Amino acid sequence: MSPAGIRAADDQAHAARTLWNLLHAWWQMMPKEKRTLANADAAIRQARKDIDFLTVLPAQAAQTVLKTYFQAWKNCWEHRADAPNFKGRFRTVMSVDIPQGRDLNITRVHRRWGMVNVPKVGRVRFRWTKDLPVGKRADAENRITGARLVKDALGWHIAFRVQTLQDKPEPHPGPDIGIDMGVTVPLALSDGETFEHGEWLTQKEKAKLLHLEQRAAQRKKHRRSGESTSRRLHRTYDRIAGLRAKAKRRALDWQHRTTTVIARTYGTVVVEALTITNMVTSARGTIEAPGKNVAQKSGLNRSISGEAWGRTVTMLTYKTARLGGTLVKVSAPGTSRRCSACGLTTPGSRESQAVFVCKNPDCGWSGNADHNAARNVLHLYRTGLALVPAAGRAVVRRAKRVKPATAR
Repeated sequence: MSPAGIRAADDQAHAARTLWNLLHAWWQMMPKEKRTLANADAAIRQARKDIDFLTVLPAQAAQTVLKTYFQAWKNCWEHRADAPNFKGRFRTVMSVDIPQGRDLNITRVHRRWGMVNVPKVGRVRFRWTKDLPVGKRADAENRITGARLVKDALGWHIAFRVQTLQDKPEPHPGPDIGIDMGVTVPLALSDGETFEHGEWLTQKEKAKLLHLEQRAAQRKKHRRSGESTSRRLHRTYDRIAGLRAKAKRRALDWQHRTTTVIARTYGTVVVEALTITNMVTSARGTIEAPGKNVAQKSGLNRSISGEAWGRTVTMLTYKTARLGGTLVKVSAPGTSRRCSACGLTTPGSRESQAVFVCKNPDCGWSGNADHNAARNVLHLYRTGLALVPAAGRAVVRRAKRVKPATAR
């Protein structure tokens, strides 16, 4: 995207965020009986006439902001999300919606690149990473219905909304598998296989990131109280954000590749029902009752958040359903401390992070601790103890199909 196109996209994103905030302020001032879609639409039209800055946003994109805001309240009333609030300038992801696919006029230049028309921005080149239903391949059942521009630290990106007709998949013939998610070993499977990854940044990139963070801290230290942030400090922050965005993108790519392999290989994927928000709670405590090992717990919390277990489960959910498989959640407590061979929980069996040795005199089984937990996860499913969502919460129900308890 050219510098002029980047400025135009930035202006549209800021206008969309401003329109959201104006709409939220209007919602708070209006009585309940006047909070209707028609009144909100009239308020938006009047705001676009009174505020010249809002006219840089196409009318269709402004209507999308209105629909998204009302959908946010609907999600809140149905207890699927929190109530919508004002969007901050630096905390909000900059984005612009293109709701109509006919405005895009997508053409493929060659194997790697394509061109798309962005309203009030112009023709923009984008990286062609996936086949799109354009030209002769587009019809009433397979077509592009819109797009969304999203900006991160690496620049502007476009995501297309595609409507396609897919046949109902046949049941996946693959075997069942239990998965234990951890920090040292990200994904350990009950059949003995593991999926691991290295550092998301190279040594050179990590050294560069450390240097930039030290430079930012030094420049921030010399800034006087009440003085605005200098352009040099802003550029340093942008370079730091760029490196972190690159690491996040590599982590996301690894998750997509790994979950795709699992969904294609196994028919039923069993995972633990983890409450991650409780697991990453700070151990700082209070003044009266200060916590212990606060620094170690903070490091563990960062490692858990970095692995993004919830995003992995989300990917497995829709990928297994798309390929005819099933994802099942089971209760997490006790899976890492219970022996998968004898089924007993004996104190001291978990000798270390990686080794499990059953202290039961009649058993004595030993093996990898992560694989042992994954076998226990699969065993809970095969004995019929699966967590099924019901009325917004998870309850334990007896599954209809019961398999042998042996975990293999």
